[in-house]
Formats: sequence, structure tokens, C-alpha cells
Amino acid sequence: MSADREVTIYDIAKYLNVSAATVSRGLKNNPMISKSTRRKIEDTAQLLGYQSNTFASSLRSRQTNTLGVLVPRLNSHFMSSAIAGMEDAANRHGYNLIIAQSLEDVEKEKRNAATMFNKRVDGLLISLSSNTQTIRHLEPFFKKKIPVVFFDRIHQHDESTAVGINNYEAAYNITKHLISQGCTKIMHLGGNVLRNVYQERLNGYQQALRDHHLPVKEKWHLTSHLSEQAGTDAARYILDLPVNKRPDAVFSANDTAAVYCMLALKDAGLRIPEDIAFAGFNNDPISRVIAPNLTTVEYPGESLGHTAATHLINHLKGISNLYNTNAITLRADLVIRDSSLKNKLQE
Repeated sequence: MSADREVTIYDIAKYLNVSAATVSRGLKNNPMISKSTRRKIEDTAQLLGYQSNTFASSLRSRQTNTLGVLVPRLNSHFMSSAIAGMEDAANRHGYNLIIAQSLEDVEKEKRNAATMFNKRVDGLLISLSSNTQTIRHLEPFFKKKIPVVFFDRIHQHDESTAVGINNYEAAYNITKHLISQGCTKIMHLGGNVLRNVYQERLNGYQQALRDHHLPVKEKWHLTSHLSEQAGTDAARYILDLPVNKRPDAVFSANDTAAVYCMLALKDAGLRIPEDIAFAGFNNDPISRVIAPNLTTVEYPGESLGHTAATHLINHLKGISNLYNTNAITLRADLVIRDSSLKNKLQE
């Protein structure tokens, strides 16, 4: 056999002295073919270097059994957990994932979306980059009736579903908790408010302050990418304030910025929570490593990813209609730890 010629099912059939139809069924795990024969077919396919022509079969069926997943960053515990949930759901239903990251850049998001469209994905799962202002780049999907599910960072659209949590309520509750600990000067480390998650967390924080007759000060709301460096920069901002003007608590819209702000303040000699209490968001593993452990919000990434992918797959299989449910809201619980417990120190 020529080295540059594609191996076909006919080559496998000839090698095993069976029909091409038997090989085709065996490669598809058809129960009509015995397990022992299927194993022989698979072993021979591997031996001969057979590659399934999924592109040709997808053209015939108009399905690729592939879902596109587009996230802001892969190096995030929350996003990796969400992808793990999607992978589990996809595997259970015979789907594969194509995963890409925008790196918080809308232009890269547009290119990745176009690539997935051209790869003929059956559906798209997307969490938007921090600077995405419109979703015009997703119009090809909507026009072709390729279903789109937004998760975490969402954009409302009549022909899609959004899966997330009640960020407003979670932020309200965590701010209320800080207030219950005697905190009256609470700073918020937030993300770009173009994204629903950060706008809603900001709104919840501010409303909790208003409801408890506390000031809402612009200088106590810092906006950033919520990175490690952003947390360190926030600590420097706090340290540069006069001692009597410093906040007595910080609520960060993620755990990473909260932890790195804590570390820098501790290095400067501040005590947590005695001098300044802390609360984060997501319940990343880092929240349980820092001392004192970080109060946070449990954001169930794996459950979120599994729910989003399952909802999309059920639509593709005709089990449910994506367009009948515009929003799926998962539960997010407050996780109280020592970083915010000022009252505990007085007991």
C-alpha cells in the first residue's frame, strides 16, 4: 500500500476478510456487530493507520457532533471547572468540544467565533470578553439557526439562553455580611461593567450600602481585570490613603484580586480582619490557602458548565427548545470564613 494513500474501510475489510459494511458498522460501535469483531476492527484500523473522514460524514448528516466553547481565559479555576462540566456533558452525549480563549480581547473573540462557525460547530457556548460591546460577530450563528448559549458573562438575546447565577443577590448578601461585622467603609474591587456579572455585583454592593444608610463613594470602587497585579495595586492604593480614610473592609468581585490585596496589606503590617476585613467571589482553591481563609461566594463552575452544555445538547437532539428558556439561574451560597469575622474576635 502506498504510504501517501489514505487507508479506507475497504482496506480494513480486505485485511480481516469481512465486508466493508461490517467494518463501517464496527467502527460506529453498532451492537449488530459482536464485541470481539468490533475490537478486531478497531485494532486493525489502528494498525493500518485508518483515519475516520468525519468531515465527509458531517457534510452528509449536516452535523459535526462538535460544540464550540469560547471563554475569556483558560487559566482560571472557575473557567476550567466550567469546561470540565461541559466536557462531561458532551462525552455523555457523544459530542466533542473545540475550545478557544479570547484573552479578554474582543477582536480575538471575533476571530475565534468565525473559526468555529467555519468549522461547522453544531452549537456555541460562550462567555464574553471584558471589552465586548456588541454581539454582531455572532449574527452568522443566529442567521443559520446554530444555537448559542451564553454562560457566566452573558448578553441577552431572544434566540439564545443565558446560564449563570444571581450576581446582584450574591453581592448584596456578602456586603450585608460585612456590614453585620461592623464594617462601615467598604471598598469594592470590580471588573469592567460592560459585563453583566461585574455590573450586577457592583449594583448589589451599592444597594446593600444604601439600605444600611452607608455612603457610596466613587473612590472606593476600583475597576480592573481583577488579576494578581490588580490586587497588589489595590493594596498600594489603600496604603496611600490617610490611615483614618482607609476602608475597613474590601469586597472583591473575584478571589484572586482579594487574595493578592490581602497579601500586600499583610506584608505592610495590617491585620486581617482586625484592621481590614475581606470577602471575595467564586470560592476558588486559593481562598482556602490564604491565611486567614477568605470569605467568598460559592459559584458552581462545573455545575454551570454541565447545565449549559446539557441544555444546548438537548436542544440539538430535539428534547427541549432552547428558545423557550431565556435564562437559567443556579444557586450561589455565601461561604463565611475568618477573613471577614470581626465579631468573632470580640467574643
